[in-house]
Amino acid sequence: MNTAQAEGIVVDNLKAAQRSLRIAFVTETYPPEVNGVAMTIARIVEGLHRRNHDVQLIRPRQDGNESAERSPRFHEVLMRGLPIPRYPNLRMGVPSKRALVQLWSVNRPDVVHIATEGALGWSALQAALHLKLPVCSDFRTNFHAYSRHYGIGWLYKPIMAYLRKFHNRTQCTMVPTEALRRDLEAGGFKQLTVVSRGVDTQLFTPLRRSQALREQWGVAPDDLVCLYVGRIAPEKNLATLTAAFEAISRQNPRIRLVVVGSGPQQAELQARCPNAIFAGQRKGEDLAAHYASGDLFLFPSLTETFGNVTTEAMASGLAVVAFNYAAAAQLIRSGDNGVLVPMDDQDAFVRVAVSAAADLAACRAMGVKACTTTSELDWASIVARFEGVLEAVMVRAAAPQALPLRATARRAA
Repeated sequence: MNTAQAEGIVVDNLKAAQRSLRIAFVTETYPPEVNGVAMTIARIVEGLHRRNHDVQLIRPRQDGNESAERSPRFHEVLMRGLPIPRYPNLRMGVPSKRALVQLWSVNRPDVVHIATEGALGWSALQAALHLKLPVCSDFRTNFHAYSRHYGIGWLYKPIMAYLRKFHNRTQCTMVPTEALRRDLEAGGFKQLTVVSRGVDTQLFTPLRRSQALREQWGVAPDDLVCLYVGRIAPEKNLATLTAAFEAISRQNPRIRLVVVGSGPQQAELQARCPNAIFAGQRKGEDLAAHYASGDLFLFPSLTETFGNVTTEAMASGLAVVAFNYAAAAQLIRSGDNGVLVPMDDQDAFVRVAVSAAADLAACRAMGVKACTTTSELDWASIVARFEGVLEAVMVRAAAPQALPLRATARRAA
C-alpha cells in the first residue's frame, strides 16, 4: 500500500480538456457544505476549470461513502477529515504532508493555492515548500476574531502569530477588500493583493420574489420582512440582531423576522425571538427565493473578511443594514443603496434598523439601487483576476528579482 492509500486518499484522474496551468487547490471546506467560503471556493475552482486549467482539488472527504466520482469536472483528491466541534456538518483536515509530497512528486503542479489555514492547509504549505513549488494563499476567515466569541480571547495573539507565519511563508496572500489588506499589512502580513468576490446575479435576483412564500410566513404584500442569512453562532453578533428586531417590533408588531441558517445558538435565538420564522439552511433557487421575498436585510456580524450574504442580499433587491466594513463598506453608499453603521456601535445599529423598517417605500427604493450596484460583480472577471495572480506567483518564483507581486499581478490580470 502506498502512502496515498495509507492516508485514505481517493484520486480521480479526469483533467480539463485543454490544460493551461496545473493548479493544486487546497481547501478544508467545499460544497455541499454551506458557508460563504465553500461557495466562493467552488466558484473559483469551477471558473478556473472552465478557463481550461487542470485543477487538482484537494479537500477532506465529507462523509465515509463519498468518492471522487461525484465531481467529474476536475481532478479531485479526497483526504481524511474530522468533524468540527459544534459544527457536525463541517469537516477539518488532518496532517497530510507525507501524502501530499508523494502526490506532488508524481504529479507536480505548476502552482499550489491554499484556501484555508487548518491542518490540511499547513501540510500543503510544508509540502509545497519542501518541493520548491510556487505557493499562494487566501485570507478568508477571521479565526483570530472568532476566538473572542468563544471564551478564548487570550488566544488572539497566538492565532494571529500563526496566521502571520502561515501566510508570510507563501509568495502571495489574496484578500477580498482593500481595507482588510491595510489592516493585515499593519499587523505584519506581507505580499498581500486584493482579489474581490462576485455574486451570481442570475440566481440572486428580485425576480425570485415569491408571494406564496410570504403567505407561508403570514405576511401581507405591504408588510415588511426583516431577513438574516448566516450561521446562528456567537461570532455573528446575534445579540445586536435581536436587540434591533425587538426595537422594530415595539414600533410595528406586524413586521416579521425570517432567519435562514443553522448553528449552535439556534435554541437561544428561538427563545429570544419566539415569533421569528426559522427557515433552516436553504440552497440554490430556494435560498434565492428567501432572499428576494424579504425587504430589509439585517447583518450585524463584525467578523467577516468579506460577507457574501451582503452581495447576495443586495443582488436580490434588499436594503442592507450593516456595519461599515468588509463588503458593506466596499459596496454600500449609506442612505442610497443601503445603510452603514459605525463599527461595533450596537445602539446605532438598532436606531438605524428601526428607522429603515419604519419606511417600507424607502427600503424598497434602496433595494432597487442595491441590485443595480451588484450587476457588475461578475464571477468571470473575478476568476480572471485570480488567474492573473497565480501567473504572477509563478513568475516571481521563477525570477526572485522580478517586480513586486502586486505590480506583476496587475500586468498578468
